[in-house]
Amino acid sequence: MITRRAFLTATAVGSIAAGYAWRAGVPAAHADPNAIDPPSVAMTNKRRTPAQWGMALPGITTSFAAVGRQIALTFDACDGACDDALLDTLQRNGVPAVLMLNSKWLDKNPDRARQLAGNPLFEIGNHGTRHVPLSVTGRSAYGIAGTRSADEVVNEVWGNHQRLTALTGRAPTWFRPGTAHYDDVAVEIVHELGEQPLGFTVNADNGATASAAAVRSNVMNAAPGSIVIAHMNHPQSGTHAGFADAIPAMQTAGWQFVTPTGRV
Repeated sequence: MITRRAFLTATAVGSIAAGYAWRAGVPAAHADPNAIDPPSVAMTNKRRTPAQWGMALPGITTSFAAVGRQIALTFDACDGACDDALLDTLQRNGVPAVLMLNSKWLDKNPDRARQLAGNPLFEIGNHGTRHVPLSVTGRSAYGIAGTRSADEVVNEVWGNHQRLTALTGRAPTWFRPGTAHYDDVAVEIVHELGEQPLGFTVNADNGATASAAAVRSNVMNAAPGSIVIAHMNHPQSGTHAGFADAIPAMQTAGWQFVTPTGRV
């Protein structure tokens, strides 16, 4: 359970202001981190009833404005091992990516996580504390029960937020829950906590179950401005081989790999 002693203390006005900034169109990353009071964020959203549920709600980044043939790669690390061959392929080809690290994966791969955090090619994102859907009512996705209250939403985001901030020396910009499902109240809570909910345009590996040929096809058929989701915690899957084929071919064809904000 979150206590005020566990977080940076600030006024409730400051945390609410972060939410208002998002509604006014100001990116969450511009919110003052010292004004974020997680217990107050939970309190102000305690009695709200969600109206929407899904992976592409308003307030979730699912694509970006491309300049030419650009796409962005994001990789979830939910639990389990590390696909070093995949990461080596990205490194060898100079491909930036957002690596969404879950707390369970950090438990099993602490040294690798520190190495990745120190690599300027990669941005470290927040994939949650327990790897569950983000809901204030316990709504489930793919048979996985979600968080059941505003308090649990805040815990799911902020627990791993603190851990990643300690690991990297800076607060994570992006948040994606387990299953990538949110309700609309949870989306606003993520913004009020200073992070940007991240979705996707193209599912490259279908939860690391797709063949290498399917992964290659999914990536190579992505439209400019797409945010691609895949997984970096299943080294025995077809994910690495699919990207190893797709990336050089796309670079030869003039494609550019960028961040989800369009930065090179």
